[in-house]
Amino acid sequence: MLNQIKDIAASLGPRLVEIRRHFHSHPELSGQEYQTAAYVAGVLSSCGLQVQELVGKTGVVAEMPGADPLLPRLAIRTDMDALPITERTGLEYASRQMGIMHACGHDVHTTVGLGTAMVLSQLQKGFPGTTRFLFQPAEETAQGARWMIDDGVMTGVGAVLGVHVFPTVPGGSIGVRYGALTAAADDLELIIHGESGHGARPHEAVDAVWIAAQVITVLQQAISRTHNPLRPVVLTIGQISGGRAPNVIADQVRLLGTVRSLHPETSAELPQWIESIVASVCQPFGAKYEMNYCRRVPSVLNDPYLTQIVEQCAEEAWGRDRIQVLPEPSLGAEDFSLYLDHAPGTMFRLGVGYADRPNPPLHHPQFEVDETAILTGVVTMAYSICRYWQQLSSAS
Repeated sequence: MLNQIKDIAASLGPRLVEIRRHFHSHPELSGQEYQTAAYVAGVLSSCGLQVQELVGKTGVVAEMPGADPLLPRLAIRTDMDALPITERTGLEYASRQMGIMHACGHDVHTTVGLGTAMVLSQLQKGFPGTTRFLFQPAEETAQGARWMIDDGVMTGVGAVLGVHVFPTVPGGSIGVRYGALTAAADDLELIIHGESGHGARPHEAVDAVWIAAQVITVLQQAISRTHNPLRPVVLTIGQISGGRAPNVIADQVRLLGTVRSLHPETSAELPQWIESIVASVCQPFGAKYEMNYCRRVPSVLNDPYLTQIVEQCAEEAWGRDRIQVLPEPSLGAEDFSLYLDHAPGTMFRLGVGYADRPNPPLHHPQFEVDETAILTGVVTMAYSICRYWQQLSSAS
């Protein structure tokens, strides 16, 4: 089976590179993936799969029926959206959409999903159960998974697999991690209310800018002194707005940020902890505050059994020297985690790093991938699907 998968994937190699470059040249923002979805649906239909469009707003779902329709489905999730970044790679197939770029590798993810479906559709042997392909919009805004789930894509699903590129893993290699892969990510809004006044007479006002600066500083200091350093927390204020003139003391400042953590117990405590810090800074100086804390996505917790399947399949396909068991999680976030509320799953890292030069990080305007990784991802995913169904069949 592995040799057959590799042969089919190799024959599709040039076509898959062409597909990936098409996606890269024509990126679309979250919730606007209409052309991407249409292209995806066309490829899937040509493979003989049952295709449904406009799922989760702009998502696509396709099924490869198995022998027993009553068996729980195996879902394969890949994401399609790009980022509001102006590309600076200078590539021949660089983005043609000004200010939009596939800087997180979702063009590769979508291609791996399509390539996997193309390979499996050419296998002579069918599977006992149905494989469901989920092409999801709006991962970058952490909305797409909810949209898809609300439209029922996890109904009848018994397990889910995902993939994400990783520039620090060499191209052609696979990274797996048991347990926590990514962090929980929440949104934070703080509005500091002071009293306006003349810039020359600060004692007659309540300076919201100065108090906001104190809030930011104390929050960062308090993290290192009041939280267990073995249970990391990252709080980043990424946007500040306030004030009307250089000689007028601001009466309001708005802070927007993101909060990341790995442990559920820590995550549960963070809203109360943040508010206590903000209150302790504002109250002595006569300021008031509003706080809005929005939970976005939990941590991706990889299922041990499914992770072992991916690791074993990758090792058989590529050799042990091309497999990395990742020692640490990432404090990045992934809404793949929302699917795990409905079924066990695992996400593996697809190495896209170049061997001869350093790679810019994800979300960088010069981000690029080693395209040999596409076949690595397709073969690993396709073989893992085969192994999953094989083991399920043997167990029954």
